[in-house]
Amino acid sequence: MAHSLTNGGVNTAAASPASLVSAVHDPPLPQHLNIVALETFFTPLPPLIIPKPHTYTLTEYERTSAAQVAERIKDADIVITTVVPIRASALSATNAPKLRLIAVMASGTDSVDLAACTERGIRVLNSPNCNSVAVAEHVLSLYLATRRSLVPVMRALGEDEWATRGSVMTRAYAVDAPPRSCRDETVGIIGYGGVGQTIAKLFGALDMNIIVSGRRGAPSGGNGDRVPFEEVLQRASVIVVCCPLVPETRNLIGAAEFAQMQPDAIIINVARGGIVGEQALVDALRQRRIAGAGIDVYDHEPASTKSSPIVAAAAEGDLNLITTGHTAWVAASTRANYQRVVQENVERFIRGTVDADRVKA
Repeated sequence: MAHSLTNGGVNTAAASPASLVSAVHDPPLPQHLNIVALETFFTPLPPLIIPKPHTYTLTEYERTSAAQVAERIKDADIVITTVVPIRASALSATNAPKLRLIAVMASGTDSVDLAACTERGIRVLNSPNCNSVAVAEHVLSLYLATRRSLVPVMRALGEDEWATRGSVMTRAYAVDAPPRSCRDETVGIIGYGGVGQTIAKLFGALDMNIIVSGRRGAPSGGNGDRVPFEEVLQRASVIVVCCPLVPETRNLIGAAEFAQMQPDAIIINVARGGIVGEQALVDALRQRRIAGAGIDVYDHEPASTKSSPIVAAAAEGDLNLITTGHTAWVAASTRANYQRVVQENVERFIRGTVDADRVKA
C-alpha cells in the first residue's frame, strides 16, 4: 500500500560537521523532488525536512519485493530503502532516469548494486553506527545462551530428563567439561567498526580478554594492534563475526577455519550471510569440532528450513545452536538513530554536502 505526501521546503540551519564533503549536483537538482520510500515496515520515516526552495512528493510503501522495485523507483529523484535488492536493471537510465540519491536505512549496502550507481553518478549513503548498541547486546545474549547451553538444557527439561535421570547438569556441558566463565574467555572480534568496538567495550566490562582480527592474508606485524586472522581462529574461545560482506570476506570461515578452532569455541555471526559457510558450520557442530553457535544472518533471507542448513539444524533441536531472524539490530534506539540519519542524509545531499563516512557510491 502506497502513501503519498506533497510538501513544501523548510528553512533549516545547515549542519557543518568536519566530516562533511562537497557533493556537486551536475546537473542541478530539480526544485520539486520525487522521494520514494520502499520499506517503511522496518523503520517508519520521520517528517522529512527539505530545504527551500525545494519541495517534494513522498510516496511510502510498507514493503516492496525485488520484482516491484523497478516500477516503484522509475520516477524517483531520491529513494529510501533498507534491504530489498536494487539491481542494475532497475538503476538503468532507461528505467530510473531521474534517480540521484539512494539513502539506505542500514549500515550494509550489499543490497544495492554500487557499481551501477557509480557508473551513473547515483549517490549512495548508508546509516553507520545506528544499531551498534543493539547488535552488541544481542551478541552478548547469544554468547551467554550458547556458552551456558540454555537451549539443550531447556529441551532436556521439556523431555522430563531431570525427573527421570535426577539431573540435567551435564546438558550444560557443550563439551565434556563445565562451561567457561567470562573471565576465562578470549573473544576474537572479526570486524572492528562501530559494532565491533561496542562489542569490545561490553565484553571487556565482563573481564574477557579481547583480541581484534586483522584481515585474512595480511602480513604479520603490519596490522598494529590487530592479531593475524589465523591466530584469532586458534586462540579465541569466542569468535564474533561483525564485518561487512565484501568480496574479501565472502566465505571467510568454512571447514578449514573451523578445523583450527578450539573444541569449546563458540562462533557468533551478526554480520551478513555468506561470510560463514552454513553447511560447514552445521558439520562442525555435529562433529563436535566447536561447542556452539549463535546465528542472526543467513545466505538467503528470509531464511527457512528449506533454504538454510542452519535453520534446518536448529529446528531438529539436537545441537547447541541458537538462531534469530536478523533481529540483532532491533531496538528503540536503533529506530531513532535511523530516523535521524536518513533526515541528515537527504537534507545534506540536497544542500550539496554529504558525510564522507556514509558515502558508498
